[in-house]
Amino acid sequence: MDEDWALCPAVGSSLLLCSALLAAGCALGLRLGRGRSAVERGVLAWLCYDALVHFVLEGAFVYLSVVGNVADSRGLIASLWKEYGKADARWLYFDSTIVSVEILTVVLDGLLSLVLIYAIVEEKYYRHFIQITLCVCELYGGWMTFFPEWLVGSPNLNTKSRLYFWVYLVFFNGLWVLIPGLLLWQSWRELKETYCQEATLEKKHL
Repeated sequence: MDEDWALCPAVGSSLLLCSALLAAGCALGLRLGRGRSAVERGVLAWLCYDALVHFVLEGAFVYLSVVGNVADSRGLIASLWKEYGKADARWLYFDSTIVSVEILTVVLDGLLSLVLIYAIVEEKYYRHFIQITLCVCELYGGWMTFFPEWLVGSPNLNTKSRLYFWVYLVFFNGLWVLIPGLLLWQSWRELKETYCQEATLEKKHL
């Protein structure tokens, strides 16, 4: 077996923690989405998971980085970030760009996720405004996390390991590009449909 893919304790505990958050997010989202379409239940499940990741994982990262650094910290969440740090070394020691982006992500994206969950469940008129705002923030966070690094040749990224590059960097970060992109498309379709319906009603009353 390729040693990159060997399931060491750090990898195993990190996967278990991520799986537990995913299971909790899906369970809560599906519960909140009872009686709604499969798409809306899926959106709520993602948003609940998204909020948990922002507050639990990224919130802990910000705390560890502000009081010290991940590399010298102990605990389950610290071990998860140490494992991820094998793919992107900036997460092990205080990196001003990463910590700044993560503070914004925890505070703004985390709160927007909660507001959007509420807006969907309560069918609020501002649902798609919040959804678009959240998605743009998520995409901006991804851009600011990686583009400055790419401009200087990616010295902190481990692009030689298939596990660290394709799974840690591409797959896990790609989720926060793909799903916000899909949600933006959903909002565009819903707003377009609303506009067309209103335009049709106006024409009927002329």
